[in-house]
Amino acid sequence: MTIPGFDVPRAGVLLHPTSLPSRLIDGDVERWIDLIASAGFKIWQMLPLGEPHSDLSPYQCMSAFAMNPGLLDHYPELNTGHDDYHDFCLCHSYWLNDYALFALLKKQYSGIAWYNWPDEFKFRDQKTIDDMTVQYVSELDLIKWQQYQLFSRWQMIRHYASDRGIQLFGDMPIFVAHDSADVWAHPELFLLDNELMPTFVAGVPPDYFSETGQRWGNPHYDWDHMKQEGFSWWLSRLHYHFDLFDLIRIDHFRGFDAVWMIDAKCETAIDGHWENVHGDDLLSLLDDGLYQSIVAEDLGIITDPVIALRKKYNFPGMAVLQFAFDGSEDNPHRPENIQNDCVVYTGTHDNDTTRGWCEKLPASSKDLLIELFKLDADFHCLQLVDMMIDSALKSRALICILTLQDLLYLDSSSRMNIPGTVENNWRWSFNWSDLPADFVDVNLSRLQLTGRTGDCYGK
Repeated sequence: MTIPGFDVPRAGVLLHPTSLPSRLIDGDVERWIDLIASAGFKIWQMLPLGEPHSDLSPYQCMSAFAMNPGLLDHYPELNTGHDDYHDFCLCHSYWLNDYALFALLKKQYSGIAWYNWPDEFKFRDQKTIDDMTVQYVSELDLIKWQQYQLFSRWQMIRHYASDRGIQLFGDMPIFVAHDSADVWAHPELFLLDNELMPTFVAGVPPDYFSETGQRWGNPHYDWDHMKQEGFSWWLSRLHYHFDLFDLIRIDHFRGFDAVWMIDAKCETAIDGHWENVHGDDLLSLLDDGLYQSIVAEDLGIITDPVIALRKKYNFPGMAVLQFAFDGSEDNPHRPENIQNDCVVYTGTHDNDTTRGWCEKLPASSKDLLIELFKLDADFHCLQLVDMMIDSALKSRALICILTLQDLLYLDSSSRMNIPGTVENNWRWSFNWSDLPADFVDVNLSRLQLTGRTGDCYGK
């Protein structure tokens, strides 16, 4: 099957901006884009750009729209007379005003969650909100100014990347954090009780990553209410993301078919049930052009209805080589089973690095790798990293994404995230000195040999 917009074999690198040496978007970004473009890559994939909570997870952010203020080191002096600033505020008023109030109150209440604020703010008493908007106009303008500067800087980055043949590949979590501007401003869109606490929370049942499942804690959407409103919040969110990126990965795509409902009183994700939602109704409203730019994260236990939903809209799925070696002949992650309607990875941000994964493999799995890759019995894990990269690049998948950690042969100490844990994640970054002198030549040769240096969309 050929997917519009995904008909040219390409390769990209997965690296979050906070993993750059400066950890900023006003520091090393152009140098990074020049590097991967020189090496023949056509895509830069990253994690969500939102403002994280204290655990630094980009999948649990203060807002489904606002960018992380920490991504810029310096902000120009506030200029409320700037015409473009006024245009930005007007165009983005549907989320920006609520976010600014939320961020200001967060600061005033020392970072505590909004559902622990005084009732007049927790329940958004209209007179209290109006009075605050007038009293703190300068402080609110400063918060909006930061978002304007972040957005403007990102547009410069997007143009810079485009001029060098690089597409920006973003990531959108399907759920939002309970402690977010979105839930505070629109509680009617979520399944909450009279005290605005979740009645059910999101997660997944036991899987590869956790024997007790993953209890993410996000409130579930009130899909019936969203449908009655014409999915306006969702459509605004999707269109905003496509102002930032060329491609979007929708995390936990199966949540558009059915969601794992965990009673909020339960401490683990073991006890829950699947419940169907109106995701198909939402997706049917998207502009034709957006269908060509969405990737469905369909990892885990995927049912026939989820597969049918993905294929109905021609969304590429995902394959991860680290999941391929369970001995099952029909494993969809095995190299020979990977189809062209997917994006293939050696591993994602949730996986160990390939070297670290190899070093922890049980003997039975190593035997299978020896058989599949024709390796010597005493093979070194650095050798396997090369094999895995080459296998991903040679697969039928139209897009291949490699982590920088794998391209640098790094071990588990450079892992980005361990699902189900909250300590010491999302902190990894590299130094320019970590890159070998032949980084560009080695990777350009790899991509040329596997036919993945073609320009985007055949240009």
